[in-house]
Amino acid sequence: MIVLFRSSRNRIGFTLNCRSISSTCTAKYEPPVQEEDRVWVCTRSTFLQIQQTIIQKCAKKGAIAQGKSCHSQIIHFGLQADTLTSNMLINMYSKCGVVEYARKVFDEMRVRSVVSWNTVISAYTHNGNGEGALKLFVRMLREGSEFSEFALSSVLCACASKVLAFESKQLHAFAIKTSMESNAFVGTALLDVYAKCCFVEDAYRVFETMPEKSDVTWSSMMAGFVQNELYEEAMGLFLWGLRNDVEINMFSISSFLSACAAMSALIEGTQVHALVYKTGFGANEHIASSLVDVYAKCGSIKHSYAVFSDAEGKNVILWNTMISGFARHARSLEAMILFEKMQQMMFYPNEVTYVSILSACAHMGLAEKGRIYFDMMKKEHNLSPNVFHYSCMVDILGRTGQINEAKDLIDKMPFEATASIWGSLLASCRVYRNVELAEIAAKNLFEIEPNNAGNHVLLSNIYAANGMWEDVANARKLLKSSEAKKERGKSWIEIKDKVHSFMVAERTHPRIGEIYLRLDKLFEEMKEIGFKGCIEHDLHDVDDDYKRDLLKHHSEKLAFTFGLMCLPSRAPIRIMKNLRICGDCHEFMKVASSITGREIIVRDNNRFHHFSEGYCSCREFW
Repeated sequence: MIVLFRSSRNRIGFTLNCRSISSTCTAKYEPPVQEEDRVWVCTRSTFLQIQQTIIQKCAKKGAIAQGKSCHSQIIHFGLQADTLTSNMLINMYSKCGVVEYARKVFDEMRVRSVVSWNTVISAYTHNGNGEGALKLFVRMLREGSEFSEFALSSVLCACASKVLAFESKQLHAFAIKTSMESNAFVGTALLDVYAKCCFVEDAYRVFETMPEKSDVTWSSMMAGFVQNELYEEAMGLFLWGLRNDVEINMFSISSFLSACAAMSALIEGTQVHALVYKTGFGANEHIASSLVDVYAKCGSIKHSYAVFSDAEGKNVILWNTMISGFARHARSLEAMILFEKMQQMMFYPNEVTYVSILSACAHMGLAEKGRIYFDMMKKEHNLSPNVFHYSCMVDILGRTGQINEAKDLIDKMPFEATASIWGSLLASCRVYRNVELAEIAAKNLFEIEPNNAGNHVLLSNIYAANGMWEDVANARKLLKSSEAKKERGKSWIEIKDKVHSFMVAERTHPRIGEIYLRLDKLFEEMKEIGFKGCIEHDLHDVDDDYKRDLLKHHSEKLAFTFGLMCLPSRAPIRIMKNLRICGDCHEFMKVASSITGREIIVRDNNRFHHFSEGYCSCREFW
């Protein structure tokens, strides 16, 4: 098709080839056409409309090469002064991720509209250049240019991505001054930036004062609570929204499920699972991943795998979540099978995948397998091990008694060891009673985490296990003189939508008398089959009978007994604990599962233990 562009001096002919599929645009100069040829003569406005249509298609499809070609035609015919066209070019370059080209178009504009400023600020924000967005916004104000709520919300999002608390407060003051704080976009951006800067109270204050709240506003507030580990508040807000007919979206559901996973709230997670299918979000990959994570963290690995299997579309995140779930439940074989199947389905493992598979090896003491996977990530998938992968390898070596090799690996690492790495080595030293390396690990931990009392306690326990009571006393004196506070062990169990929490030697629970009587009866039954407790796990310098009394009323035993009293006979007893389960309680749960015929699931701060018929899923490796 031959097109003529009508100019003030002459006519210029060129061929124009537009392909709707690929949004390509090519221009080829031709000599002037003879009058007898059939031609299509277009005006300046028609030509611009054609170019603008092509630019929009290029922006939609991310076709940068074709977009540049179209841009070159606009420059060739001297049409770059058109503000609307320039705005479209800025948007196209932004969507293609070439912000420097977008800024160049913006800088060369003779006349800039409010859309021009908004588009460039938004381009900086979406491409992770928060400082650039903020500087351009300040320049816009200094030049006295007209601005809108979209520019303000974009620059607030930029501040959120960089956690710029001071600048965010200034922008909030500016929003109040210009009467924009009630705008839904600005208000949502404000509460989001406050939440990401850990000012949750300010975020909720903005949320409460907003006259109109969209579903995005609600989901942003829920996400803010979850990011700041205020899980109960997130769940409460979600339920309040449901009762008040607030429209829910996949982001609010995902936030609620994240809160359920963090709190091990299985009942609430199951209820929202039903809501997911009712609202049609079941096919969403992110929702499916959240559901898999909820069930895995609540101890129901079978339900977790069922959700994974039913998911129609699986992405890498979903595969990683399922592998991580198997690892957490000491299902190393299933994790490795899924790792291989993932690759057969043409999904390539990433850094997160390897952290999960290495964790699976660590939980079961598979040192050789761990080495194979650690080498595989470098040789087969060209991934550089980061601090988390090294931490897993140190854990694998330490758990299998190769403590000196673990220390050598720490020394050879290309970066400084973290608290997690030294903590893993210290825990391994406790198991294998290596005092020398324990002192090295503890010294580093005291420097990295001066307020973590757990490190002092663990070193003290290592001394006690080796009968070094003078060193035990010195370690405890050091703990008292420091500002570190010891975290008290507690266990909790959910029964009929209510969470019951127990401390060691609990006295405040309303049914504590019944619990102690039932526990004493259970101990009598255990004595009949020869169970006397494992007093070697109590590291106090006292006689054996007193040690038994100290171990008898640990929090997980009380939580189990209460579950035995209240839950149906065939229901599994799920117990959550904030610290690592002790050896005596571990043996107690094995015997209790045999005597009562109940499945007992205990989640401590490291992993899940599934007790059934006198055996534990960890196979005594924990």
